[in-house]
Amino acid sequence: MRVIAGRAKGRRLAGPPSRATRPTSDLVRGAIFSALEAMGAELTRVLDLYAGSGALGIEALSRGARWCDFVEKNGRACASIRENLAKTGFDEQARVHCAPVERAASRLEGPYTLVLSDPPYAQAATEALERLAETGLVEAGTTVLVLEHSSREDAPEGLGGLSQVKTLKHGDSAVSIYR
Repeated sequence: MRVIAGRAKGRRLAGPPSRATRPTSDLVRGAIFSALEAMGAELTRVLDLYAGSGALGIEALSRGARWCDFVEKNGRACASIRENLAKTGFDEQARVHCAPVERAASRLEGPYTLVLSDPPYAQAATEALERLAETGLVEAGTTVLVLEHSSREDAPEGLGGLSQVKTLKHGDSAVSIYR
């Protein structure tokens, strides 16, 4: 796993020492950021939920995001994110919140221009994302929310005040984008 574009292009990222975390492939990460660029999405303040290795948020930082909050409940994964931030030189532009998404949301300051979400099971995370989309962390018309999920699952048409505008499918993975 590596950073695919921007300032840290080519830097290798460490994955958490657990098979429970499924990192987003380079191909899918590239497709996400190509779609965001085509939409004119702003990468100023980023929130990476269910962050795993932190690859999605680090990719955003590499491509010019000024700040990223990473939320991950697994302690080993949080350590991997911190290691990856140090390797890429983005540790001063980020904060790692080692807590479940539901608990961390109350500690975050928004609004975010981009929310990246790669939950272990998208259907189980839908309720948490709904609540998040109804808070001051997400702003309709400004925030773009990206939900990675299984291509065998349909993502909700809307999350809070955000509507699904695009779905990309790559093998077993699908990415739904909300605005």
